[in-house]
Order: sequence, then structure tokens, then C-alpha cells
Amino acid sequence: MYTTEFEKQKKLVSTEDPEKLAAFEARVAADEFIEPKDWMPEAYRRTLTRQISQHAHSEIVGMLPEGNWISRAPSLRRKAILLAKVQDEAGHGLYLYSAAETLGTSRQEMIEALHSGKAKYSTIFNYPTLTWADIGAVGWLVDGAAIMNQVPLQRTSYGPYARAMVRVCKEESFHQRQGYEIMMVMCAGTADQKRMAQDALNRWWWPSLMMFGPSDAESVNSAQSAQWRIKLFSNDELRQRMVDQTVPQAEFLGLTVPDPDLKFNTDTGHYEFGAIDWSEFTNVLKGNGPCNKERLKTRVKAWDDGAWFREALVAYADKKAARAAA
Repeated sequence: MYTTEFEKQKKLVSTEDPEKLAAFEARVAADEFIEPKDWMPEAYRRTLTRQISQHAHSEIVGMLPEGNWISRAPSLRRKAILLAKVQDEAGHGLYLYSAAETLGTSRQEMIEALHSGKAKYSTIFNYPTLTWADIGAVGWLVDGAAIMNQVPLQRTSYGPYARAMVRVCKEESFHQRQGYEIMMVMCAGTADQKRMAQDALNRWWWPSLMMFGPSDAESVNSAQSAQWRIKLFSNDELRQRMVDQTVPQAEFLGLTVPDPDLKFNTDTGHYEFGAIDWSEFTNVLKGNGPCNKERLKTRVKAWDDGAWFREALVAYADKKAARAAA
């Protein structure tokens, strides 16, 4: 898969005007933002379209595991916070779809790709939220991993994507703190509540580390993405940052990270952790995760059920435009 895609990218780059390509790469190397009307290699456009649209899909599908708990939140305060968070995720999806549209692909095309299964979204959202502690773990671990990945994107080479990330990262930071606060309350509660928090950590730890994707050494596309500043850090670098930040937080909570190989290396100043089961990641990516079919079915139903509203908005806009032109 990687080799085929790389060959396509390489072929596309080889057909570009050498002078334009050199000028483009000089701008990227100088840390300038590339804007929608600027010339860009087709491979750059396609890579960004895929990355940004998949990011948007992840924000939208990511509403589902938490939206499932809005009506079951343990208090009115918790319900209000969770509602706000899910609303934020919807907004992130809209920002990102808008950014992707500036590259020439319509929102309708992107959504059709998601619904048909052609486009991917983060595998993490194909796991179930079984207890209220899972909402804490999702905020703490999943949003924590998202922040680790997205903060560097504020300096990615494509202007609309970088600017969208500024607000997204601010809101994701709140989400991470909200999740961690849930875990703090549960760990300071009854023995059953702390066991629930530990169980959630046990189930979400490894999928959260998988969020960064396999080692960049396994992907021949990473070098080009790094050269064009689409990607600023390797998957392994970001994963290591996640582990180094999160393990002390788990220790503060009095929870045990479910990794018998985890240990702190005093020479490197980093935590060493066990091998990740990438067969699980691949299986979920192929659509065989616990909730893959459920997530996609729910998204398609929501889209179909909202057709009347989208049609009403278009009709209203047309009517308003007609009045203005009269």
C-alpha cells in the first residue's frame, strides 16, 4: 500500500514544472505559509486533502462515543460540560472541512467518501465507551494524544490548516483537562469508582498510543511530508512525548499503566514502553473494530435524517438571494 502510494506521489512530482516546484519548496523551507490561490504540486494538494478531510471525519465521528453518554451523565454539571465538548468537536469538523474545501474538493465529495468507507477516520473512535470513566479516559488520553499531534500543525505549511488548528488546540486543551478532572474525582471516590477508572485506563491506553500511527520507518511517504512541512514530527517522536507526559499523570492518580515493560530510563530521560500490537490497529483500520459498522451506520443515518434541514437552508438562501436581486 505504502509503495504504491509513494510511486503515485513520485510520478506526480516528476511531472511538475521544475521552476515552479523549486520556488514552492523554497517558500516551504523558508517557513512561509502556502495559501489556496498559490501554486502547489498536485501531490501536495492530494496529501493535504486526504489528511485534512480524515481529520475532519475523525472530529465528526468522534462525537459519537461521548454523545452516547450525554443523557446518562451523573449530574447536570457533567451533562452541560459534555454537551459543550461534543459541540466543540462538531465545530472542529466544520473548520476542517472548510480548510479542505480550499484545496478544491467539495464537502459533499468528502462526506460521500466517508459514508462509502473509502475515507478513513481515527481508529480510536471504533472502541466503545462502556462506563462513565471512559468519558474521563477519552478526554485525558485520546484528547491528550490529539493535542500532542495537533499543536505542531499550527506551524504546518498550509495556511488554512495551520490557522484552523489554533482554535482547535485551545479547545482540545480544555477537553483534556476536563477528562483528567473526571479521572481525579473517580480516583478520589469509592473503591468501585477507582476500579472503574483503572479499567478505563486499561482499555484505552494502547489504542491511544496507536493513534499516532505506525513508525515512520514503515512509511516511505513520511520523508516527502516532512520536506513539505505537512508533518513536523515523526509518529514515534509524538508517541514518546505522549508516554512521557501521561505516565506521571497516571501515577498522581494512583493508577497503573497497563504495560509490564514500562520503565524510566535515567540516561535518556524518557520512559521505555512495551511493543504495540499493530495487528489490532490494522484490524480496526480494515473495519473490523468493535464499533466500526455501528459508527458508520450512525453517521449515515444522521446525514440522511438531516436532509430536509439542509434542503430548507438552501431554499432559504435562494429565496433571500432572489429578493436581493429583485
